[in-house]
Amino acid sequence: QVQLVESGGGSVQAGGSLKLSCAVSGYTVGFCMAWFRQAPGKELEGVAALYTAGGITAYVDSVKGRFTISRDNAKNTLYLQMNMLKPEDTAMYYCAARRTSWLSCSGGLRSGDYNYWGQGTQVTVSS
Repeated sequence: QVQLVESGGGSVQAGGSLKLSCAVSGYTVGFCMAWFRQAPGKELEGVAALYTAGGITAYVDSVKGRFTISRDNAKNTLYLQMNMLKPEDTAMYYCAARRTSWLSCSGGLRSGDYNYWGQGTQVTVSS
C-alpha cells in the first residue's frame, strides 16, 4: 500500500517561489509519481510526472521552465519546485502515484490513471 502526504503549500506573490513536498511510504519502484492541481471550478490538471526507475520527467506546457519535479530517494520524498509563480497557478496541489511503464508515465498526465493520492496542499498566488 502506498501512502502520500503533501506539505509546503502557502501564499506567495506573483513571481515568487514555493517548494512542495510529498512524503511517500510503501514500495514505489517502477512507479510514476506525479503532481496534479485543481483550481476552484476547474478540472483536475496534471502538472508534472517522474518515473522512479530512471528519473524520466514530463511536464504540462504551462509550467515548463518554471516548475521542476524531483525525488530524494534517501528521504523517500517527491518534490515540486515552483518558480516564477503566476496567479493562474493558484490551486490545490495533489501528489499521486501509479505502477506503470516509463513510456506510459511520460505519455500524458491523466488523473484517472492514478490510484494513490494525497490529501492536497493549497497554493495561492496573489498579483
